[in-house]
Amino acid sequence: MDKRKIQQALPETTILFDEPLKNFTFTKTGGPVDMLVFPKTKKEVRQVILFCKENNIPWLVLGNASNLIVRDGGIRGVVLMLTEMNQINVSGEKIVVDAGAKLIDTTYEALKNDLTGFEFACGIPGSVGGAVYMNAGAYDGEIKDVFKKVDILLPNGECRTLRNEEMNFSYRHSAVQDMTCIILQAEFSLEKGNHAQIKQRMDELTELRQSKQPLEYPSCGSVFKRPAGHFTGKLIQDAGLQGLKWGGAQISEKHAGFIVNIDQATATDYVELIAHIQEVIKEKFDVVLETEVRIIGEEVL
Repeated sequence: MDKRKIQQALPETTILFDEPLKNFTFTKTGGPVDMLVFPKTKKEVRQVILFCKENNIPWLVLGNASNLIVRDGGIRGVVLMLTEMNQINVSGEKIVVDAGAKLIDTTYEALKNDLTGFEFACGIPGSVGGAVYMNAGAYDGEIKDVFKKVDILLPNGECRTLRNEEMNFSYRHSAVQDMTCIILQAEFSLEKGNHAQIKQRMDELTELRQSKQPLEYPSCGSVFKRPAGHFTGKLIQDAGLQGLKWGGAQISEKHAGFIVNIDQATATDYVELIAHIQEVIKEKFDVVLETEVRIIGEEVL
């Protein structure tokens, strides 16, 4: 990859070469990416994508790398992180948010403006783009409940807008998962509420999350989707797996649905432990656990 050519083509964009993704993922694992770019505007995102298209370079978007495992071999091509695209604008009962903004920050901006409906997301650590992508949810709320529309960029440089009814939202799924595109900006529709009541609910959910989840360690959040008729954590507990260590990774002793990095774990530790959990749960209970976390990148050769 011609570094000078890339820097000349994208003079305004922050670019890191051969950067270990463990410096950015929430698990603190992951191999190097050929080129890591941090666009600040929609225009820069479009420039990056068109450059990749013209030079036949593969690309993908990481959001803020929260619910994600990057294998130890890393990623070839270009990775976009949209963390510098983080504007949050409130107008009446509408919030328009850049894809790279933190979902938690968005919920507190709603609180600041006495808007209700977003309380459920006050502890979800991902970006707004990632939350829309996977229809993130917690405590009986999901993104689809407050979502109005999203602006996306297609690989040919065309921008499109998708509205709620076009998103095919379901449990941890949206239509953009079935497309090749980049989420640029989302709009949410809330309602006016009582500031004290909104804050009380957010405080309750924050306390609940802190008491139940292993926030003191690096992790990728909830590893598995909830299987119909079961609770993932209880299945793992009943199988006698809670607390199991695998290299530097461990099934959390605080919440069995989480895998934490307790001692310089590698992505391989995570991936192998996930596979082991799936195998044991299938064998003991005939339940198939599907991953909620995205696993991407190459194995070490």
